[in-house]
Amino acid sequence: MPGSWCALRFAQQSGYSGLVKPSPMEETARKVAARLREDGHIAYFAGGCVRDMVRGLAPKDYDIATDARPEVVQRLFPRTYAVGAHFGVIVVLENDFQFEVATFRSDEAYIDGRHPTAVHFSSPEEDARRRDFTINGMFYDPVAEEEIDFVGGRADIAAKLVRAIGDPAQRFAEDRLRMLRAVRFATVIDYQIDPETWDALVANVASIHEISAERIRDELVRIFLSPNRGRGWDLLDASGLMRAILPEIEAMKGCEQPEQFHPEGDVFKHTRLMLDFLPKKVSVPLVFAVLFHDVAKPRTATVDETGRIRFSGHDRLGAEMTEEIMRRLRFSGAEIEATVEMVRQHMVFKDAPKMRVAKLKRFMARPTFEDELELHRVDCQGSHRMLDNYEFLLRKREEFANEPIIPPPFVTGDDLIALGLRPGPKFGEILEAVETRQLEGRLRTREEALEWVKREYSLEDKH
Repeated sequence: MPGSWCALRFAQQSGYSGLVKPSPMEETARKVAARLREDGHIAYFAGGCVRDMVRGLAPKDYDIATDARPEVVQRLFPRTYAVGAHFGVIVVLENDFQFEVATFRSDEAYIDGRHPTAVHFSSPEEDARRRDFTINGMFYDPVAEEEIDFVGGRADIAAKLVRAIGDPAQRFAEDRLRMLRAVRFATVIDYQIDPETWDALVANVASIHEISAERIRDELVRIFLSPNRGRGWDLLDASGLMRAILPEIEAMKGCEQPEQFHPEGDVFKHTRLMLDFLPKKVSVPLVFAVLFHDVAKPRTATVDETGRIRFSGHDRLGAEMTEEIMRRLRFSGAEIEATVEMVRQHMVFKDAPKMRVAKLKRFMARPTFEDELELHRVDCQGSHRMLDNYEFLLRKREEFANEPIIPPPFVTGDDLIALGLRPGPKFGEILEAVETRQLEGRLRTREEALEWVKREYSLEDKH
């Protein structure tokens, strides 16, 4: 391919191998850039993909910056749609890939903490200097195989530093979400935040509420899905963003717990510690159930006559608070439902060894059980470290593994009608009683189950 020697040199310098053996997505991105070049325009890879290349990683997507106007981009490519034509952004669809193609621009004043009052199409350097952080402000020319760095991004990548481009306070005033993005980048790629950038972030924390709940939610999800999520928590806490966005978690500070069960300290420390015990890959409901499982402890804390601290009902109130918080942040209905269920059930695990078989099987058959089991494990590891109940449930899971935990029922509503029963509340009672005996192995066949129903409820088959 053209420029392969330069590509190899760039790859050797950065540790990135994608330019030597380009992926189908990269090859297509190069073709898009080449088409723009053939029409007489500048076309560079821009932003996060260049950051990843310099870091020796294969980019997950490619953005292209150009001096071609939006209408020209639309003319050159048969399949496009505008996502921000006013800001010069067109999505090009090519070979089942999508590429954001943005015209170089400079922005006028921002009045809403998100959008400029006007934009002017400009030069590559002006475009780079309006971006958020130096590590995201580099370009790469895929034809000349040259890196273009007006803002010192490569040096900051070498120093593992998240630094705002230009005046940090101005960058954050332009888009308040950049404060959360700074925390997210520092978390996900494990960089430090430049001191001047950090000071501006801390000074502007209160203005985060100018940003929509959906955009705040998306950044929180990225932070807490990262394997480095504990660092994200620490940065949110130290910056004041935690207090601004999740005051319910801030309220956990100083909420003391019984030392015999929680030698680690207060509820805030306990929750933070749990994050370190989670596996690298987690679901959204699991990690947010960790954050919120004890969210109601500050509101339910009492001291009994023996001097012991208690949190009666914190699981039920916590489920209500979790739903309220997640609705405020515009999580999906499915994510809210699963997380709320996990918070509501997290105290039930202490009773698992005492459950009858049928109840235990029903408990383990619920769709949230596997995540709840992880929640229980890290809850224990982040406190008293006793894993007896967790290990008991692992044994039971293995014991029940050879057959469905909840098998097809021996008896159905149609069977009860055939025995002469009218549909009504009694149906549910009978079917549950049969299922319980089936789960516990006391009824082993459909015939046994029907005979038991007839005998227990004095019924005769009408057929």
